[in-house]
Order: sequence, then structure tokens, then C-alpha cells
Amino acid sequence: MKGKYFITSESVGNGHPDKVCDQISDAVLDQVLKDDPKGRVACETFITTGLVIVGGEITTTTYIDVQKLVKKVLDDIGYTDIKYGFNNKTCSILNAINGQSPDIAQGVDAGGAGDQGIMIGYACDETPELMPLPIMLAHKLVRRVEDVRKSKELAYLGPDCKSQVTVEYEDGKVKRIDTVVLACQHTPDILDDTGEKITEAAKKEIIKVIAEPIVGDLVDDDTIYYVNETGKFVVGGPQSDTGMTGRKIIVDTYGGVVSHGGGAFSGKDPTKVDRSATYMARYVAKNIVAAKLADKCWVQLGYAIGKAEPVSIMIDTFGTGNVPEQTLVELVKKHFDLTPQGIIKELDLLKPIYQNTAAYGHFGRDEFTWEKTDKAAVIEKDACAKA
Repeated sequence: MKGKYFITSESVGNGHPDKVCDQISDAVLDQVLKDDPKGRVACETFITTGLVIVGGEITTTTYIDVQKLVKKVLDDIGYTDIKYGFNNKTCSILNAINGQSPDIAQGVDAGGAGDQGIMIGYACDETPELMPLPIMLAHKLVRRVEDVRKSKELAYLGPDCKSQVTVEYEDGKVKRIDTVVLACQHTPDILDDTGEKITEAAKKEIIKVIAEPIVGDLVDDDTIYYVNETGKFVVGGPQSDTGMTGRKIIVDTYGGVVSHGGGAFSGKDPTKVDRSATYMARYVAKNIVAAKLADKCWVQLGYAIGKAEPVSIMIDTFGTGNVPEQTLVELVKKHFDLTPQGIIKELDLLKPIYQNTAAYGHFGRDEFTWEKTDKAAVIEKDACAKA
């Protein structure tokens, strides 16, 4: 894109109600995979004031103590005191889990996709993680909130928080940080003497401790900071906002920089291609950018339920590619197994790794196998041979 423009992305902390639900659903998945790697999971969670409902379809040979598991997730996040609007010791937990449909299972058991749909992967050279800068900064801000909350550096913070970053670009390149937005749940002791507004001292402390270490190199005198602009954020978490699994799909991916596929991720085992194939699409796109075959790479995969091979593969490099896009498609078909079983094997997806994905984004984090760039050298060599 030519000229000056702005891109905004947001993230939410692990105490946001929707993210609490994602973490519970993925904790259920991890518990199944730990003892039963062939288990099938499609788990959804709903949370509101004093209540957690865990439902969905699960077929497994192992036992899941849902009550114990939910309480542990809430404890790890920090919902252990009613002052934060939710208490893991006193909340009600309902189990509404059923078995998976045998009509779906028969197609998956034969190696086919667990659903139809389109899956999107993306990578770009804006950051070392090969991710868009706005979403990476937004994630780092809310992770920093958790760090200073749990370390008691800012002991007045609660588990719920949101961030938003607006980046100014010029001719496709990052120029500066324009706006940083933070909404941090807090206890009443940082309100002014009217009890209605967060103090200016607290705002400055939040900017200095949370924001400046993350965005400092790209800010200037015109960068704007908004901190708790409603005046206060004492009532947060499930007490103020109902949460559900799968409602933060743009936070989970690329921050709205590119299109999103058809489904959410959390609570789904890797036979569900709306999760596993999205991870593979990111793996493909990242390796293409790491091979310097493009500065930006967008990958779309299409699947039909019960069928193993994708029905379509599309790649767009937004004019930054060094080889034709159809050549990239051919390279992908040659070097990447895009069947559900091939994806599971390549990315080692039958391990209990998923709760860690459920906050701070599924991409741009080296701890996950789909972030490897181990195929970059071979596809670069093959591309040169085709040139």
C-alpha cells in the first residue's frame, strides 16, 4: 500500500472473560490428549457472574475432573478473590459434555478433515517473529500486565485487561507508534479522592511500567496514550462481561491485518482442520517469508469434510514476491503435507500443548512447532532452481 496509513490491532489479557473460556476449553483438550492422544474434543465454555458452563462433544477413554480442572485454571489466572468479581472457590461449575457425532467420526477416522472450511495463514517481515507489528505489540502489552500484576510490581492490578496499538505506516513500512490504549482492571485504592477516576499518578505509572518498555523505540512526542479512559475499571472479568470460547479470533491470529478463516481454535483437537490447518497455513507462510521469497505471504487452504487433501490452495504475496505465486503453490504442494494426518505428524499436534496457545496469540511464539522455519532453505533452493 502506498502513502501514509494506520493499522490498529488489539489484544486481551488472560483474565478477559473470553480468554478465560478459551483457556478452560484448551485445558480440557490437554487433559484428554495427555492420557488419550486419539481422543476427540470439541469443547466450549461459557462464563458469567459466579457460573462456568463447560459443554461440547468429547469422545475419550480417559476421565476428566471438570470441576477440579476449571478451578485450577481460574486459580492460575488469578480469580481467587471476590474483589476481582470472580472466585474460583465459590463459583458454580456445570458439566454439559456429550459424545462426538458418529457421522463426523466415520470421515475423520478414515483420515479426512473433520469439517469443511477455509483456513488462513500469514507472515511478514515487520518483526523478528515474522508477524504484523501492531498485534505483536498489543500481545506484549497485555502479557506485561500479567507479569507486573503477578510479581506485585503493580499490585493493584486485577486479572482483566485489554490493549490496542495503532501503527503508522508509509509506503508499506513501519514509521512510528501513533496510539497506545490500555484498559487495566484495578482495585479501588488508585482512584482519586472522589473515588470516580483513576489518578494521574497511576496512569503515569502504568505507562512507564507497562507501555514504555514495549513500545519505547517507536514512539515520539506525538504518540498518544489512553489509560482506563472510562475513569475506573474496578468491576471486571466475568462479573462485568459474559465470556465464551472462540470470540477473540482476530486477537488469536493477525490482528485484522488480513482476512480470517471460518473457525475459532480453542477446545478443538487437531483433527479439526479449522485449527490444525490454520497452524499449517502459518507454517507455510512463515517459511516462504523466512526463505526471502516474499516480504509478505498470505495462504488460504480450503477443505471438505471427510476428504484428506485440500480442495484449494491460494497464495498472495501482495506484490512483494520474488517468484510467481503459482510457483509458490507448486512448492507448497511438493514440500508440505497438507492432509490432516500429515499436518498432525509434521507439527506434532497430539501433545497437551494447547492451553498455552489460548492467551497472547497462537502465532509469533517460538514455543510452538508451527513457528519453525526449517523448510525455508529447501524451498528457497527449489525456487532458485525453477527460476
